[in-house]
Amino acid sequence: MLSRVSGARTLTPEIWGGAEQTTTGVNRLRALEREGRLPFPMVAVNDARCKFLFDNRYGTGQSALSSIMNNTNLTVCGKTVVVAGYGWCGRGIAERARGLAANVIVCEVDPVKAVEAVFDGYRVMPMDEAAREGDVFITATGCRDVITRRHFAVMRDGAVLANAGHFDVEVSVKDLWEIASEHRRVRGTVDQFTMADGRRLFLLGEGRLVNLAAGDGHPTEIIDLTMALQVLAVLHVKKNRGQLSNRVYNLPDGVDRMVASYKLASLGVKYDQLNRQQLEYLHVE
Repeated sequence: MLSRVSGARTLTPEIWGGAEQTTTGVNRLRALEREGRLPFPMVAVNDARCKFLFDNRYGTGQSALSSIMNNTNLTVCGKTVVVAGYGWCGRGIAERARGLAANVIVCEVDPVKAVEAVFDGYRVMPMDEAAREGDVFITATGCRDVITRRHFAVMRDGAVLANAGHFDVEVSVKDLWEIASEHRRVRGTVDQFTMADGRRLFLLGEGRLVNLAAGDGHPTEIIDLTMALQVLAVLHVKKNRGQLSNRVYNLPDGVDRMVASYKLASLGVKYDQLNRQQLEYLHVE
């Protein structure tokens, strides 16, 4: 590992820049920028509207629920689905779960997002309370220790645990292994952890991203938007080589609009255009 890291560092002077399409990745890059340790310019593709509005919301929303259903062969309708995190991924997951006739509970740490979830019609409560009510738990926070041993201790028999946001630390897999009295793999990517009192908790995809570790990922009709942005971000770095400092940049808004217009054209969808008088009225160049 050390040799690979040191080898990568020797290449740093030759790197013009890069592009990052994940929320967690962009957060890490911004942290490096604040610390003055970002070695080259990076473009935050994740912050482009054609990324988070579609990839995060519709892509993760659909692929996470599809993976959970395919791997468990359980219905969603009538079950209580607990969604941890109400960012764009969490919004998409909650929306799709509700569309499948689930009762959705949202857990949040941001009061603004919690208000939004309430106004969207969901029940909002702390995980300590939701742990007692949920049948299916889906994390989408980008943080660690969202669901831990104190939550496992009060969950219903048969609760399903899935992560759709980050690494295998959102659901504390370590805690599950430590407190379980028995473990066995019951299906291809489904692990059963039996508690001392006989309750069974089912972990999908070893706690890794359920739509990737236990599914096919996003539909191509969604991921094509993100890939287009990635390519255009790299071209933006190339075009502006030598003019960008070691910072995290957003893509120009015009790139978002161009990608969206191509997507609409591929779908055969037409949309209105502002005329000269309207542009002048709105003070738009």
